[in-house]
Amino acid sequence: QVQLAESGGGSVQTGGSLRLSCAVSGYGVTSYSVGWFRQGPGKQREGVAAINCFGTTTYADSVKGRFTITKDSAKNTLSLQMNTLKPDDTAMYYCAAANVCTGALVLQWYKYWGQGTQVTVSS
Repeated sequence: QVQLAESGGGSVQTGGSLRLSCAVSGYGVTSYSVGWFRQGPGKQREGVAAINCFGTTTYADSVKGRFTITKDSAKNTLSLQMNTLKPDDTAMYYCAAANVCTGALVLQWYKYWGQGTQVTVSS
């Protein structure tokens, strides 16, 4: 059974940093693409960052240069370092695992999802 569990969310002020972690079981983070998605108040869920089975990363334009996605194959975890946070980054953040290797931020390709962790950025 595949399980993903996020941690590390919280409240910060504009310009602050947070690091999200995702513990994965029943699924190898090096097998397929894994990624982070978010859903803000009144918004659709959107892709934030993904890393494919070869280690190639993809980022949404809105977070490029501020967020960094990494995975640790030994610990079977996924992380998202978020710097220079803005109020627009306020959302529930989800880690997800796909059954393909492309690394694209295509929502439908991600089969397994965590419960989410809240990130709130105040101005």
